[in-house]
Amino acid sequence: MKPLERKNYGSIPHLSNSKLSEGDYYVEKGMERILTEKKRDKHDTIFSYEKYDGSNIGIGKMNGKIFALTRSGYEAKTSQYKQHHYFSDWVYKNEKLFSDMLNDGERITGEWLLQAHGLKYKIEGDPILFFDYFTPKNERILQADLRQITSKYGLNMPRLLSEGEPKTVSELLPILNLKTKGFESEENPEGIVFRVERKGKVDFLAKWVRSDFPTGIYCIHVEEDNLIWNASLNWL
Repeated sequence: MKPLERKNYGSIPHLSNSKLSEGDYYVEKGMERILTEKKRDKHDTIFSYEKYDGSNIGIGKMNGKIFALTRSGYEAKTSQYKQHHYFSDWVYKNEKLFSDMLNDGERITGEWLLQAHGLKYKIEGDPILFFDYFTPKNERILQADLRQITSKYGLNMPRLLSEGEPKTVSELLPILNLKTKGFESEENPEGIVFRVERKGKVDFLAKWVRSDFPTGIYCIHVEEDNLIWNASLNWL
């Protein structure tokens, strides 16, 4: 059963020069031009953020109850993966915070970085970043509103690379490859997430993943006892 009766988070299409995994697809060429070359007009605002390598998760509220969710929308505590059980424990440890934050039918979504997937991180604090917030109608709120919410409740967001005008991947790489304080890796980041907001709404998203990114090398076909954790489990 899915507590919010929907998937927690959908797929984001890739730019044309991005590394695809199984089931991935490219964004339309016109959309890519808006993100990286030229806005349609003054109403477009383009954001780019560092893309982090973890497990997509969400925290939702329904009938006054808080739920820890996997990407597919099921309760994290029912997952076959240990990392999701730890995520569920973290959510219920912070249940009061999310109960105060969320209204019925809303959810906040992000990346759970406790377990290493294709990158190993050195993480200070809670191993989680939040990048989207959905209304009961499943509509994304604006980044300015999300920043206010995460600031109020002391939650982290991905590192902002640019805001306003379109930027190519080449222009953003020098900024992207700087180390992220609190979420550092010895390797270069996985990639970039682009977002367009227009006339008070989120219009569309796309992402770029570097061609040499080693997808899932630390977790695919790895036994649970041999998993690598990016943060201490003592915080539970």
